Amino acid sequence: MTNNEILKKLRIALNLKDTDIIEILKLADFEISKSELSALFRSEDQRNYRECGDQILRRFLNGLIIRNRGKKAD
Repeated sequence: MTNNEILKKLRIALNLKDTDIIEILKLADFEISKSELSALFRSEDQRNYRECGDQILRRFLNGLIIRNRGKKAD
């Protein structure tokens, strides 16, 4: 299973919109545009497909943790 597929499945399971995903990534200090995000959700044979790297998936998961639990207290 690729990172793109994992991201798609999480998006569906959590009922997230593009704006939600962008905000979650911002919580993890990662900026992404709406067009860059849509490239991650395209199928591999489409023209502007972009592979979801480990860093993007990691930042998304960290952003989800921050969104649900709050920032880690030092």
